[in-house]
Amino acid sequence: MSTSLAQITPTAFWFLRHGQTDWNAKDLSQGSVDIPLNETGLAQARSAALLLRGRGITSIICSPLGRARTTADIVAETLGLPVEIDADLREAAYGVKEGHPMDGWFPQWVTGEFTPEGAESFSTLTTRSVTVINRCITRPPIVLVVAHGAVFRALRGAMGHEPNVRTRNAVPVWCEPPASGSTRWAITYADEMT
Repeated sequence: MSTSLAQITPTAFWFLRHGQTDWNAKDLSQGSVDIPLNETGLAQARSAALLLRGRGITSIICSPLGRARTTADIVAETLGLPVEIDADLREAAYGVKEGHPMDGWFPQWVTGEFTPEGAESFSTLTTRSVTVINRCITRPPIVLVVAHGAVFRALRGAMGHEPNVRTRNAVPVWCEPPASGSTRWAITYADEMT
């Protein structure tokens, strides 16, 4: 498995993957292709906004890609906050595999055994993702980061979890630093919190 020496600053934050797109529904890799949210994705973003009310969020930073920006804008309108863009929150580039089914190559990309031609390696993505999260969480807390599935896979690995787990579309994830004596962050979906 690919690992990174980069560590996330121990500051709790919310992460939100964008709502569903037609390519998500077909399990096609999007990468840097700017696929918009579909009707389901728009509804998911509205539901995410409701789940994030009253959570103390003061800052929203998102990827420049439209599917993340639209999701962030819907949440921001509900929370009454501006959205800041950080280009380093963009999805991983998958090179020649963009627009192709994810089966057969994606798990090997995550483990570092295979990087498609023209793609970003998973280890490079991990370094970029940890760096940008550390930059985002320097803002006044609590921070909401709106980005992409592979970005969160990279962060999961950096947080001590199995990275190759699909992040649900537009369901906020609360990320808490490790408890004393642990190296593993707590990751909890908002709809599973009591």
